[in-house]
Amino acid sequence: MSNEINSNVPQSARVYDYWLGGKDNFPADRAMGDAIAEQLPTIRTQVRAQRAFLGRTVRFLAAEAGIHQFLDIGTGIPTTGNVHEVAQEADPAARVLYVDNDPIVLAHSRALIPGTHSGTVEFILADLRKPEAILANPAVAKTLDLTQPVGLVLIGIMHHLRDQDDPRRIVATLVDALAPGSYLVLSQTTPDFDPEAMAGLAAVSEQGGIPNVPRTLADTEPFFAGLELVEPGLVPLAAWRPDPGTDQDPYSVYAYGGVARKP
Repeated sequence: MSNEINSNVPQSARVYDYWLGGKDNFPADRAMGDAIAEQLPTIRTQVRAQRAFLGRTVRFLAAEAGIHQFLDIGTGIPTTGNVHEVAQEADPAARVLYVDNDPIVLAHSRALIPGTHSGTVEFILADLRKPEAILANPAVAKTLDLTQPVGLVLIGIMHHLRDQDDPRRIVATLVDALAPGSYLVLSQTTPDFDPEAMAGLAAVSEQGGIPNVPRTLADTEPFFAGLELVEPGLVPLAAWRPDPGTDQDPYSVYAYGGVARKP
């Protein structure tokens, strides 16, 4: 895998950074972001809802479920409310290993993610499509104890896997490597709420070289096979334990999300 940054080709982490108001993106990323926004004008609201889901789920795992270590794949460029920030607020000794396939994410993560004095934060450049390589990376053994429960975070990444990548096998490979009592946190965009908008989004994204595969509820459920879903189950993203006082229409965010425990 090349560590070179190609600013002329849009990359998903940098497009997300643009939508979230960040500055770590290039003209090609902004052009792609604008083209997708033409298909789905609420895309910025949707990605913010995804970040909020990340915060709620990681907070649940660290503060309520007793999870002290996290494997976050598809990290994206650091912004506010990163996994380590949320987890270490509840548990300053929490350990987090970030994984992404964009070199610019690696550069910014190492500069901007110090972690707490007692906690640990590491980052590796790797691809979700090669889960065995992720698990074999020395940073995994250095950062995480796989004999103890881990929170596996796959948020905002599954729709970048095509069906021929065999995403069910990828998730199962990662989950199989984790100890009983581990948790899977996963989100998946869906065409169920607005098929036309999501079809347009997927087409524009694919034209720009970024895989984008929205999946129905029926096609998302198998990612949690063999696991025990935490209430309220696999639901529209904004409906997963919303913070008090929020009144966002769950169906205004075109994605499902769930948290499940490995028995």
